[in-house]
Amino acid sequence: MAKLTRITGYLNAILTPQNIEDYCPNGLQVEGSEDVQKIITGVTASQQLVDAAVDQQANLLLVHHGYFWKGEPQNIVGIKKRRLKTLLANDISLLAYHLPLDVHPELGNNAQLAKVLGWKMQEATLINGMPPLVRSAVLDTAISGEEMAAHLTQKISREPMHIAANREIKKVAWCTGAAQSYLQRAVKAGADAFISGEISEQTVHEAKENNIHYFAAGHHATERYGVQALGQKLAEKFNLQVTFVDCDNPV
Repeated sequence: MAKLTRITGYLNAILTPQNIEDYCPNGLQVEGSEDVQKIITGVTASQQLVDAAVDQQANLLLVHHGYFWKGEPQNIVGIKKRRLKTLLANDISLLAYHLPLDVHPELGNNAQLAKVLGWKMQEATLINGMPPLVRSAVLDTAISGEEMAAHLTQKISREPMHIAANREIKKVAWCTGAAQSYLQRAVKAGADAFISGEISEQTVHEAKENNIHYFAAGHHATERYGVQALGQKLAEKFNLQVTFVDCDNPV
C-alpha cells in the first residue's frame, strides 16, 4: 500500500508538469482514497476504463488523456457527470499526464514508441529545458515505404495509413497522437518519413508536395506505451499491483 500524496509527488517530480504549458491540468484531477493498493492504467479516462477500474477494485486510475480540457464546456452534465460520479462514488483517484508524458525522454510516448519500433532516438536540443515533441532516428539501412508500413503493422498491431513518397526512408521523424500539424518540422529536419497518430485532409497534400512518406498509425495505438512504462515504474517503486487496460480505439 502507498499513499496517494506520495505517488502524486513522485510522478510530478519525474514528469515536471509545471514546466510545460498544456491544454489541461496535469497530475491529480480527481481525488479519491488516500490509500492506494491497486492502479489501473489506460490511454483515455473513458467510461469503459473507469468501469474497469471499478470492476477490478482499483484505488487509482492513471491515464494520458484525462478531463477538463481548455475550451470544453465546464458544466458537469452528461458523460462528464457520469464519469466523475463513478469515480467519486467508488473513491477512485484520477491522475492524468498529457504533454509531460509525451515528451519524457525515457517514459514518454515518443521514447517508448521508439523502443517498441527498435529505434535509437537522435539527440535533440532542449526547449525550455524539455525535449521537443517531434523526435527522429536514423535507420541502419534505408527501407522502402512499404517495408516501413509492414514494420509498423507488426510492432504496434495496427496497419497505418500510408501516404507514399518517391524516396527511400533512412531518417524518420515521429510524434505520437494528434501530431499531423508537425509535418513541416519533420520536413525541415530532413526526414524521409513522418509518423503520427492522426491525419487531416490537408496532411495528404502537404506530404505529397514535400515528397515525404507519411504514416498515420493511430492516436490510441501510438500512445499506449508511455502510460504502461509509467505504471511499471510505480509498481517497482511502491510495490503496487498495476494493470494496463487497453480500451481499443480505431482512431
